[in-house]
Amino acid sequence: MNKSTIKLLDVVAVTVDLPEYNLYRGQVGTVIELLAGGAAFEVEFSDRNGRTYESVGLRPEQIMVLHFEPASPDLVRPMVIA
Repeated sequence: MNKSTIKLLDVVAVTVDLPEYNLYRGQVGTVIELLAGGAAFEVEFSDRNGRTYESVGLRPEQIMVLHFEPASPDLVRPMVIA
């Protein structure tokens, strides 16, 4: 993954198991700090009540940015109401 695609406050998912931090592939966190000039990222993981249970520095290949909207306007389909 290109490090320039990950930004501060991006919502990301772990792509590998990290049992030493009790984190496993698919867990979701938020980028809270750019480290080493963007070569790594501090990611905070919180429970449903907003309490942080882990904050760890991760490399770009260990996380992926989650997208909540279509990646391209061409992928947007008009909503049909029946």
